[in-house]
Amino acid sequence: MFGVPAFLASDAVGRHDQTRILGHAADAYHRIDIRDTSRTLEVRSGDTAIARTTRPVVLYESGFAPRWYVSREDVQEKELTPVEGRTFCPYKGLASYYDIGEAKKAAWSYREAYPEAGRVDDLVSFEPDKVEVYLDGERLHLEPGQQVVPHGVDRSLGTDEVLSS
Repeated sequence: MFGVPAFLASDAVGRHDQTRILGHAADAYHRIDIRDTSRTLEVRSGDTAIARTTRPVVLYESGFAPRWYVSREDVQEKELTPVEGRTFCPYKGLASYYDIGEAKKAAWSYREAYPEAGRVDDLVSFEPDKVEVYLDGERLHLEPGQQVVPHGVDRSLGTDEVLSS
């Protein structure tokens, strides 16, 4: 159903499905797995400790590096500055962003994640190319191509339609 606007999808004879599609139709080959771990995750911005946990949640998503999420209990919230604007993921929901010091949009959270991604609901994840993220003492780095980028005419990841529903 790619290329169909973000309202109702039609079948071959013009009948409409009853399920509203936001963003784009789910890709049968796109997968998200979410796991609890007992690894040590630390986040720093220069000399400032932003987060430390021994119970991070890791989200594996097709085509992207694993993303590590931290409970707000383990984050120094005073170091997170909420910023205007959100993005939409058709698999997880609306993401809110935070600056950390001079690092723009260095962290994000799905404050009301979709039920299918509920294990990361209201947790915080950090961009390892904007702040220092250490897993078991080893610094994480994003490889080229691991940034989330909307693509294709059916991949509108804007928030307007989501917010109006």
